[in-house]
Amino acid sequence: MSDKTLNLSITTPQGNIFDGEISYVNLPGSEGDFEVHPNHASLLSLLDAGIIDIKKADGSKDGIVIDWGYVKVEEQSVIVLVDHAISLAGNSDSEISKHLDDAKDLLDSAKSSSVDITALKAKMEKVAQNY
Repeated sequence: MSDKTLNLSITTPQGNIFDGEISYVNLPGSEGDFEVHPNHASLLSLLDAGIIDIKKADGSKDGIVIDWGYVKVEEQSVIVLVDHAISLAGNSDSEISKHLDDAKDLLDSAKSSSVDITALKAKMEKVAQNY
């Protein structure tokens, strides 16, 4: 790991969803979205339903929709524990479309009153076009 990357781990009760080197990550904090870059100050935060937007170390992007969870940030690592998560990435248009449908269902089941689910779905579809 270089000083220009950090390790991101996203885990659900069903298993690990993502584990790898990234350039930065944007997280849906309970007080609003925030970005984490290498050498970020340490913090703990509650996460709301939303999209974890990831820029990998190789320059590619990934998006993961979550319902809620927690994040622990340290200078060179980000550990995310969430209840449910669905990656928006896929190898084909039909696979991406299925992931979008699954993510919409996940957001519909989210029990967060502070999140505008309709706006989040629109953002999710826009973000998914980049993967």
